[in-house]
Order: sequence, then structure tokens, then C-alpha cells
Amino acid sequence: MVVPSHHVIAMPPPFDAPPYPTDIFEGQVVLVTGGGSGMGLAMAKAFAQGGANVAVVGRSLERAEEGAAQIAELGARTHAMSCDVRLPDAVAEAFDEAESVLGPVSLLANNAGANFPVLAENISPNAWNAVTRIAIDGTFLCSAEFARRRIARGEGGAIVNNSAQYIWTGFPGDAHSAAAKTAQATMTRKLAADWGSAGIRVNAVAAGFFPHADSVSGSREEGIEPLQNMIPAGRTGYIREFGWLSAMICTPLFGSMTGQVIVQDGGESLRRSLMMPDFVPPRERADGPWGWK
Repeated sequence: MVVPSHHVIAMPPPFDAPPYPTDIFEGQVVLVTGGGSGMGLAMAKAFAQGGANVAVVGRSLERAEEGAAQIAELGARTHAMSCDVRLPDAVAEAFDEAESVLGPVSLLANNAGANFPVLAENISPNAWNAVTRIAIDGTFLCSAEFARRRIARGEGGAIVNNSAQYIWTGFPGDAHSAAAKTAQATMTRKLAADWGSAGIRVNAVAAGFFPHADSVSGSREEGIEPLQNMIPAGRTGYIREFGWLSAMICTPLFGSMTGQVIVQDGGESLRRSLMMPDFVPPRERADGPWGWK
């Protein structure tokens, strides 16, 4: 169905109008994992719009450098690095390099992740590890390295994790990612409790559909009408909205908030009623377990 014309659909401000002062992160350095593209790049740009200097971490140095170049256009100092967040020594080296170039890292955005549709019984051990270790081990190792450094300096900081709204419901073909993202949410609460007295806040955004160039759910130019029609807000999210929320909860504006998992999905997780399309088991779907190929 097409969204009726009389429905009110709230739209975000333009990219050059972030919802916080442009100097709110002045003098601070943020390290963004998986920051060279997609949702990580949106996070990195949002921090840059608030005046932060940005360390961009990625598995691919070329992709990290491409993202850093876009962030630099916003006026931020940037530095791109290659790092496998599953390896503790590599994480420590990335923090050392970022701090030698940009200064002490006071903000951390854990975005690095991987996902692909596959039925649970067909997930190989390697596939399971590829998804879960990046999201679970990577988030923990980067967060712990960040906290140790901030505690040693006697200074606080803020961490934001990229989770997903399907952690409460699961998602067809996503047993690996749902498990990993659920672990991130639980970790968010636990780390917030451990590090609150050190002035380190830890929160997460449970994101819904934010189509972008690298998204499996399609770009904004194509393939999103079936998605926006099923979302109570009447549309999928704009990637800048995710970036802004992720950065904003790390500002002093939310200085008393920690241990929270904020759902940002346009109400998609609320769409439960007696009249819904028939459920088709994932393995019986002609167009793949996610409903598209």
C-alpha cells in the first residue's frame, strides 16, 4: 500500500542543522569503529558537526581513509586507521596511534559489525564467529581499553554502542546478529554500572531501518517503499538522524543518562495488530529469509 497523502510524516532537519551546538565537542577526540562507511560514518560525521576531532577505524584502511576524507570536509581533524577490533593488542595500538595524532580519546562509538541473511541451521562456525566476535568482543575490547585510559587520567567520557531494535524480537535469518546485538545491549547496562563512578557514561541506540548506500535494506533511492509502508512513522530513517542521536547522547545535554538502550525505529517495533500479513517461515520464502535478495 502507498502511505496516504493525509498522513503527517515528520521529516528531519537538513544535514547542516545538527540538533546541538557546533562546538559542543570542541577539544575532544572520538574514536569510531567501522567509521569509514554506513552507520559508522554517520556517527563520525555527527561528532564532527559538534566540533570533535575524529579517529576513523576500519578493517580496510582504504575505506577508513575514504570516510575520513568526507569527515575532514566538515572541518574536523581526522585520522584513519586499520584495526581488527577482535584483537586486544590491535585495539590498544589503534588507541595509541589515535592519541599520538589527535590527542586523548574522550569519546567512543562502537559501530563495527557484520551481518548477512542465513537460516540458523546453515550458519557455519566461521560465519557465527564473524558476526558475533566483531560485535561482542570488539565492543568489549574497545570499551575496556577506552575506560582504562580514562580512569588512569582521572577523567570521564562517553561511549555509544550501535545495537538493533530486533534484539527483543529476533529477525528472520539473523540468529547471529540478534545474539550479538542483544549482548551489546546487556553489556551497555553492565559497563555503565561499573564505570559510572569514574564519570564514564555508556549508552546504546537500538536502530531500525536506515537505508544508505551500503545497506542491505536498500538505498534511499530504491527498494524502500515496502519498508516505509510498514512503519508507523510513515518512513524509514535518514542516516543523519541515527548519527545525530548517537552523538547527542554523548553530549553534556544528556550528562545524567547512562545504561540506556534507546530505540530509534520510527515505531516499527510497535506494529502489532490482529490484521497483519500471513507469516511465512523464513525457509519457505522464495525471496530469501529477509524477504528480499
